[in-house]
Amino acid sequence: MADGDDEYVFDEATGEWRPAGDVAAAAVAERGSVRDSAGNVLADGDSVTLIKDLKVKGANQTLKQGTIIKSIRLTDNDEEIDCRHDAIKGLVLRTEFVRKR
Repeated sequence: MADGDDEYVFDEATGEWRPAGDVAAAAVAERGSVRDSAGNVLADGDSVTLIKDLKVKGANQTLKQGTIIKSIRLTDNDEEIDCRHDAIKGLVLRTEFVRKR
């Protein structure tokens, strides 16, 4: 081995012994990804569609199913995204209510 790393971990998903560093890197990448209601990975700047009507607290407004939200921003919380909408400033949506376009 070129890097001198002789620790291996059994990966149950593949059924193989893999270097511990590779398994740890894959776990961090999986945990750090933000996913929509369908399991698609979301990134800054993506557009999403609402999958159900949502009543917006403090705005006395309902965002209808099918509303398109453009240019989302990811937050520190993997279950929330910052959004811009014409009628509502500072909109934060839960990822369980959106689907990537």
